[in-house]
Amino acid sequence: MKILSFIAFLLLGLCLHPCFAEKPAKAETESAASQAPFRHAVFFRFKKEVSDEEIAKIEEAFAALPEKIKEIKDFEWGTSESVEGLNDDFTHCFFVTFENKAGLEVYIPHPDHKAFVALLKDKLDKVFVFDYTAK
Repeated sequence: MKILSFIAFLLLGLCLHPCFAEKPAKAETESAASQAPFRHAVFFRFKKEVSDEEIAKIEEAFAALPEKIKEIKDFEWGTSESVEGLNDDFTHCFFVTFENKAGLEVYIPHPDHKAFVALLKDKLDKVFVFDYTAK
């Protein structure tokens, strides 16, 4: 009887182990991803000749987009305070959150976003964009 109990215990342990757990179906995984927040992180490195006043106008224009584009669910931004000095001279980070990736797909061609991008013309030395689904 002790051996049968031991075998039952081992089998139960194997069933509960993550390696043997049933993996969710692909459709379930895709559905969960479509429901997860989608992040759009944008980093700016301005050209040296761009004035503080021009940069302030760009900051204000970016911060105004959530009032103009309903797909934006959250927005924050800041300037680099890097202690390590690993920011590669990027000075600004803008963090835009959408309900899902479909929100970004509306945002990119949106006329208000395009007007904002036009403000950036000839002002940026480099831009870095990183999009991801929150886990």
